[in-house]
Amino acid sequence: MRPSRREVDELRPVSLERGVVKYAEGSCFVKFGDTHVLVTASLEERLPPWLKGQGRGWVTAEYGMLPRATSERTRREASAGKQGGRTIEIQRLIGRSLRSVIDLVALGERQITIDCDVIQADGGTRTASITGAWVALADCFGWMAARDMFKTAVHGGVLRDHIAAVSCGVYSGTAVLDLDYAEDSQADTDANFVLTGGGQIVEIQATAEKDPFSEDQFLALLALARKGVEKLVGLQKMAVM
Repeated sequence: MRPSRREVDELRPVSLERGVVKYAEGSCFVKFGDTHVLVTASLEERLPPWLKGQGRGWVTAEYGMLPRATSERTRREASAGKQGGRTIEIQRLIGRSLRSVIDLVALGERQITIDCDVIQADGGTRTASITGAWVALADCFGWMAARDMFKTAVHGGVLRDHIAAVSCGVYSGTAVLDLDYAEDSQADTDANFVLTGGGQIVEIQATAEKDPFSEDQFLALLALARKGVEKLVGLQKMAVM
């Protein structure tokens, strides 16, 4: 029995609310159970110096957790004067994931920055961030299209596919989908899967927290992830209708 009493292949209640921030070109408030993340997409008519003149754009991400997103207050990284290794790793993952489904040439010489602010954390903050970030990005592209910012030849083709992410793990010897903190903290194996709407793999992070896991267990986790991402993509489609 899972602590949440969910079935092994059952997601937490997920919601994706688009257009929640007045000033951002794109935004999404994503909830995976008690994990809540506010995602915004900000359009800038500039590029990193190393990309100038190459005829393509860029999408990057920043990730942060509010001090009381967890049971005890955590110090703001800004007050410490530097970002932690976990933060840097997560925001790079978010950026890589989004760029895998974007036609950067069609975007033009512009940069979109995705900000993921964790308001409340109960496991799976990076997977919730990626899933919500796709909605915020689609919202931003809709804002751009309404202002004729894309060339006719590429209009509608900038976002080539969906991208969503979900955690899976081996808990009490059983492969389960979408771990909350109670399971994540006790899991034998913890994994994050980033998949496209077409089912292609973008990234897999899998770690044996206790005993090593078998190939059969890994395939069971992958099958659960595919099922979970299919449901998440369905919710993304509903959010941007």
